[in-house]
Amino acid sequence: MDRKDIESLFTRAGRIQALVVGDLMLDEYLWGKAERISPEAPVQVVDVTREDLRLGGAGNVVNNLVALGCWVSVASVVGGDENGLLLQQTLAAKGVDVAGLMIDPLRQTSRKTRVIAAHQQIVRIDRESRAPLSPDCEEQLIAFLRERGAEYQVILVSDYLKGVLTPGVLQALFTVGQERGIPVVVDPKGDDYAKYRGATLLTPNRKEAEAASGTRISGLLGLADAATKIIAQADLAALLITRSEEGMSLFRRDQEPLHIPTVAREVFDVTGAGDTVLAVLGLALAGGLSREEAAILANVAAGIAVSKLGTSTVSPEEIIEESGRSHRDSSVKVKNLDVLAAIVGRERERGRRVVFTNGCFDLLHAGHVKYLQKARSFGDLLILGLNSDASVRRLKGENRPLIHEEERAHLLAALDCIDYVVLFDEETPLRLIETLLPDILVKGGDYSREGVVGHELVEAAGGRVELVTFVDGKSTTGIIEKILKLYGGRE
Repeated sequence: MDRKDIESLFTRAGRIQALVVGDLMLDEYLWGKAERISPEAPVQVVDVTREDLRLGGAGNVVNNLVALGCWVSVASVVGGDENGLLLQQTLAAKGVDVAGLMIDPLRQTSRKTRVIAAHQQIVRIDRESRAPLSPDCEEQLIAFLRERGAEYQVILVSDYLKGVLTPGVLQALFTVGQERGIPVVVDPKGDDYAKYRGATLLTPNRKEAEAASGTRISGLLGLADAATKIIAQADLAALLITRSEEGMSLFRRDQEPLHIPTVAREVFDVTGAGDTVLAVLGLALAGGLSREEAAILANVAAGIAVSKLGTSTVSPEEIIEESGRSHRDSSVKVKNLDVLAAIVGRERERGRRVVFTNGCFDLLHAGHVKYLQKARSFGDLLILGLNSDASVRRLKGENRPLIHEEERAHLLAALDCIDYVVLFDEETPLRLIETLLPDILVKGGDYSREGVVGHELVEAAGGRVELVTFVDGKSTTGIIEKILKLYGGRE
């Protein structure tokens, strides 16, 4: 995936409403030092130096979605105890809609306490209820899903087998998703995946896939066998199996599996990595990415998550940075218009003058470079609007361009004088100019000021037009003619 498309996804995240349904809990971390043995029993004594309380279970999916910039609602049931109240307050403090959070006075809210010393988990203490919901709470939760479910662009189901996701609740979820065309992505548990019939996508890990399929997974053939059984059992269109250090594998009906290798990182803690995968998958699908693209992005996020200790979130900046490691120097400059508009707004607040020019720049030559260097000298930031391949063909004929738009974009982005490159598909860059409203608009000396597209907009806003003469004897057409003359007759 291109870095610019990932940036655009996170720019759209603020318009995506996600619903998280599942087992909420609190994750408590006690951090300390273990430097002595207890005289009472042969166990370590941990001197606690720091305490941390976080949302856990389905709450960690909420955490990740909030960190990614989404609007989040939650539907679940917690107890009427102190932990339940604390959980409600924590969600509300994050701006999460808790209208779907039901209270059962007789239920115990789940709380898991982890004691950690020297970056190692010493012990975990669980206090929880695993009983199915009471009929009254189940009815309330189903009513909420039927009434409000259509408001969301994606529904994420986090099943920890603590009793919230009854057959009735799951069926209500899947019905809403199917009727409204909303993706319903499930992080499953247990060995009976038939209860997830109607889901868009399941995300078991390898151990969970073995339990659900009754198959010991050894190698890719064993993995494929397990996937085939699960897809049949749950009547799925797609299944994503996470494979720890081996990455992920996406299985789809009647298609070859997509095996996604892991991103090499030092693993500190896999706790909560599945929640990160679920959140990123959901955001990506809601944002219009394909299942394949969503899985690749989730794999990147999972690699970041396991490099952190405890149930940690992953930020858009971390995902963008990790995704842009290939072609780092050039790809960081190639932007989609929505992302670039936000950047320009911030730069203008800093008092920087924005320069804009545009062109096809097919077969980059010294004349182009001199022109762009001169354009950059007029301000503090040079943005290049680059004609797409389709746009170039309309302007210059079916034989052009010679260089693909992505290659042209990266070649130009590698120039120091260019700060950002943005592709456009129209014959003129008017839409770019309207959106970015540069301070200086630059075109070649063969134009008149009045003939420069967008000059009225720029000048009305207090900007100006600059005309730059190209270096004589330097042109793409001239290069093509020279090549044809020298090599055109050779086989």
